[in-house]
Amino acid sequence: MPSTQRTILTAVAWPYANGPRHIGHVSGFGVPSDVFSRYQRMAGNRVLMVSGTDEHGTPILVQADKEGVTARELADRYNRVIAEDLKSLGLAYDLFTRTTTRNHYAVVQEMFKGLHDNGYIFAKTTMGAISPSTGRTLPDRYIEGTCPICGYDGARGDQCDNCGNQLDPDRLINPRSRINGETPKFIETEQFFLDLPSFAAVLGGWLQEQKTWRPNVLKFSLNLLDDLQPRAISRDLDWGVPVPLEGWVDRPDKKLYVWFDAVVGYLSASVEWARRTGDPDAWRAFWQVGPNGEAPDAYYFMGKDNIVFHSEIWPAMLLGYDGRGDKGGTAGSLGELSLPHEVVSSEFLTMEGRKFSSSRAVVIYVRDFLSRYDADALRYYITAAGPETQDTDFTWSEFLRRNNDELVAGWGNLVNRAISMAAKNLGEIPAPGELTAEDEALLATARGAFQTVGDLLDRCRFKAALAEAMRVVADANKYVSDHEPWKLAKTDPARMATVLHVTLQVVDDAKTLLTPFLPFSSEKVFHLLGGEGTWSAMPELREVEDLDGGPGYPVLTGDYQAALARWESTPIAVGRALQPPTPIFKKLDPSIVDEELARLGGETA
Repeated sequence: MPSTQRTILTAVAWPYANGPRHIGHVSGFGVPSDVFSRYQRMAGNRVLMVSGTDEHGTPILVQADKEGVTARELADRYNRVIAEDLKSLGLAYDLFTRTTTRNHYAVVQEMFKGLHDNGYIFAKTTMGAISPSTGRTLPDRYIEGTCPICGYDGARGDQCDNCGNQLDPDRLINPRSRINGETPKFIETEQFFLDLPSFAAVLGGWLQEQKTWRPNVLKFSLNLLDDLQPRAISRDLDWGVPVPLEGWVDRPDKKLYVWFDAVVGYLSASVEWARRTGDPDAWRAFWQVGPNGEAPDAYYFMGKDNIVFHSEIWPAMLLGYDGRGDKGGTAGSLGELSLPHEVVSSEFLTMEGRKFSSSRAVVIYVRDFLSRYDADALRYYITAAGPETQDTDFTWSEFLRRNNDELVAGWGNLVNRAISMAAKNLGEIPAPGELTAEDEALLATARGAFQTVGDLLDRCRFKAALAEAMRVVADANKYVSDHEPWKLAKTDPARMATVLHVTLQVVDDAKTLLTPFLPFSSEKVFHLLGGEGTWSAMPELREVEDLDGGPGYPVLTGDYQAALARWESTPIAVGRALQPPTPIFKKLDPSIVDEELARLGGETA
């Protein structure tokens, strides 16, 4: 447990509401952020975990046209689908909301006005990409072509993923629309731009100070500093947040660019959360810099394709709102806002050797996955074998192996045989007799893991943290096999009781160590050991009214402080009655591999 309580903002990337999310998405933003937040709450820290569905921009309009509905109707549908799926996965948001609330509009417009008043937003006539067939603006990311700098043929209109340079779509060689393959038409249009070059110096100094970031994130971010260009923050659209300036706010053809309003969502969701708690200023503890420069710790979770927005653009916006760029300025009504403490980016997850592709059926959506398999099985796989620091391939054979060999035969087997033997032979948690050196060693290993695993979780090293927790499980399984308590029942019942006490204590410790990763099964183990109450709280889907008179919508939220889980070893309750356990994991038949591969489009790599 920490000696002083930390204030931690967990800012989770906003899933886009133009369709259901697949397991590749939640491997980047979802599971890692929840593992982190659950641990921090257990460790006694004050945590605010926020996000929501990102609902503006051309892709929403394109998908709505395909489905024959309005943009709002599409956003309503997939906001609910995504929220339900994230609930099923156990992602413990304090608030999962959406970008179409009036609260969000107000906070986005305040951020714009603050940046504009400080001179960091300016209007400029530029060349905009238009779809010849629809007349709509094409977002930069929906245009591909050859990079004019490195020659890469898969560059996007905003950035080349090969060389990392920021681009404008009209600079691409042989540009084409990703929507229908047509060549975009470029026309003159007046837009607002964020003056990113005004933050090069302060961003560079700030990035150089980051010593704990993942190397891939920091290196990528530093490389971008050499070519910072003004970035468009408005678009010719009729779907989005209005530009809050006289002569612009009522225009039906000009809206703020979707990426601009989406990153402000972290702040607007925090404000909405505070308003819903009855303390409208509660968000400030998670955002504002104190009088002596003290700041809360803000951790941002996303996939690697969103690094630039979280390590460069959003920090620049925060700096500009506070007046900390080259042009100076003063902070607006929101006060001086803190910069990210850490940008926790995951790499990409592929599937059976190929990129996820809904159109080619190379995909499995979260909802479909959870209809056939346990949430903890997916959470375990994502953490143990996911794309934490490098691109990783999901394969059904590896999912089967990890579920059956590690969860069922490893952790599940330890729980089952320890509780079964104690329930059968004693009916309760036994008191220990005299402990041997081997008993003491195993207990010490389990107790010591709290520091080791906790340190790794605090540094967002989730894969290593899970490996250390599972090492305790492996040591406990070996201890049981070596001491054979089932044989001691007749020859030395007192020693059997001691061995079972030690084993049950380590099972209880392992349950706690695994709670951030496996909250559903840890809750089961808690009750199998006779616990009462809620060990690991789950999110709830609640229907709410818009705070400012707009349409109602569902949110994810929960009362996580009421949960009993704490990051510490607690002595088990001697004498507590035990019943024969039921399995906490399902063993999967090897036939699922062929069944799942048959669902994929085409042939696997």
